[in-house]
Amino acid sequence: MQYDELTKTLLHVLSDNGFHSGTELAGRLGISRTAVWKAVRALELRGIEIAALPGRGYRVVQPLELLNETAIRAALKPEVACLLSALHVYDELDSTNTHLMRLAAERAPSGVVCLAETQTAGKGRIGRTWLSPLGANVYLSVLWRYDDHALIAGLSLAVGVAVIRALEKCGVVGVGLKWPNDLLWEGRKLGGILLEASGEAHGGCAVVVGLGINRYIPSAVGREIDQAWVDLSTVAGESAPSRNRLIASILNELLPLLNDYQHTGLRHYLPEWRRYHHLNGREVIVRQGDIETVGTVADITEEGLLVLTCKDGKRREFASGDVQLRVVG
Repeated sequence: MQYDELTKTLLHVLSDNGFHSGTELAGRLGISRTAVWKAVRALELRGIEIAALPGRGYRVVQPLELLNETAIRAALKPEVACLLSALHVYDELDSTNTHLMRLAAERAPSGVVCLAETQTAGKGRIGRTWLSPLGANVYLSVLWRYDDHALIAGLSLAVGVAVIRALEKCGVVGVGLKWPNDLLWEGRKLGGILLEASGEAHGGCAVVVGLGINRYIPSAVGREIDQAWVDLSTVAGESAPSRNRLIASILNELLPLLNDYQHTGLRHYLPEWRRYHHLNGREVIVRQGDIETVGTVADITEEGLLVLTCKDGKRREFASGDVQLRVVG
């Protein structure tokens, strides 16, 4: 959905990151000062931190950068722009992944990209919720089609490599991967990848690659996250890339990968993925329902399976599926 004109205008006014008095905003918006307060409060409920100081007015606590389709397209390499069939930018969605799964059912082509300022039902792995404050982070999904479902084995791992490449090109270093789909910095979660696929009658499949990256997590939102997390504002400070620049960098890496993956598979990206893997040689617990397996992370197969060396000396392989993985201790 797109916001009403009042909300959109207020967002754009505040995005200059300066102070604006209630009187000024009332005049620019054509509403009463009481209505201004209600509109500001509505933005706060969507996750925007706004300071109100007597004599100065309202100001966003964290610099606010809204998504800009023109800026994103302008930063794409020419050969990547050719792979982009459509770019949908929304103020608010239930989930960018869910939206593209709906479009996939309507036969949308490869290369459709969806972005949102906020999500009301953002998706994490294994049915978890992905908290999505307004205008703060990256919520991105891409639709791609393949001839055979079997050809996408390990795709989420390859996507992780593409995202780290994009971050490094934006000056963000030190990011690692946790099998199967987490982006970590110093052991804390910076982002996550979620793949959803649907089979086609002719044997092909549609895959939606979802990506969430924490650029800035408001303190109130951070208190609701049930695991150790970090954002780019913490990792890189004032050097953290803007959202539009980061999105363009991701698309410059991700779209060619998705286009070529049917021919390259995970094998092409495995050496790089292994270098980034945060859990190499670590003792972990893999949980499948009520069954727990303890072992040391030994490797990843060319199909993206996790290989553990268990205490009995045997090597066991695990598909991502519905398993949960945590480090011992």
